[in-house]
Amino acid sequence: MTVTSLADVAPHHLAPGRGGGGPAPTRIVVAYGFWIFLLSDIILFSGLFAAYAVLQTNTAGGPSGQELFSFKTAFIETMILLVSSYTCGLAALSMEQARPDRFYLFFALTFLLGALFLGIEITEFAGMVREGAPPQKSAFLSSFFTLVGTHGAHVTAGLVWLVYMTAQVFVKGFRPQVRQRILCFSLFWHALDIVWVGVFTLVYLMGGR
Repeated sequence: MTVTSLADVAPHHLAPGRGGGGPAPTRIVVAYGFWIFLLSDIILFSGLFAAYAVLQTNTAGGPSGQELFSFKTAFIETMILLVSSYTCGLAALSMEQARPDRFYLFFALTFLLGALFLGIEITEFAGMVREGAPPQKSAFLSSFFTLVGTHGAHVTAGLVWLVYMTAQVFVKGFRPQVRQRILCFSLFWHALDIVWVGVFTLVYLMGGR
C-alpha cells in the first residue's frame, strides 16, 4: 500500500486549470477523518490516564490495587491482545495478497482472542464487585473501572466492526473501499494494543506493587 502525502495529493485536485480548490477524493477524506478519530481517542485516554494517576491513592479506606490486582491475569490479558494484534496484521497482509482463505482464518483468530480478552476482563470486574470493590466504593475504583472499562468498550466495538468487515469481504470481495476500511480497522486495533500497554504499565505493573 502506497502512503500518499499532501504534496502528492495536491496536483490531482488543486492543479491549475482544473478548478483548483475542488473537493478532495473520498479516500483522502476518509483517511484524514480516521486519523482525527484516532487522535481524539488518544486524547480521551490521556485524560483517563491522568485521572487515574491522580486518584489511585484515594481508596477511602477500601481495598487498594495491591489487594485487588492479579499481575498474572493482567499479563495473560496483555499477551492475548498482543497476539491478536499480530493475527490482525497477518489478516491485512492476506488481504494485500488477495488470499481470502487466510484472511478469514486470521480475522477469526483475532475475533476469538479479542473475545477471550473481554471475557477475562469481565470476570475480573465481577470478582472485584463480589469482593466488595464496586466502582462507587472509592475514587480509585471509579477511575479504574472508567479507564479499563472504556478500553473494554473499545474492544467490544472493534469486535463488532470486525464481524461487519468480514461480512463485507464475503459479499463484496477485496474492493478498494473494503480494503481501506480493513486498513482503518487494523490501525484501530493496533491503537487499542498501545493503549492497553499503557494500562498494563500504569495500573497493574506500577499500581499493583
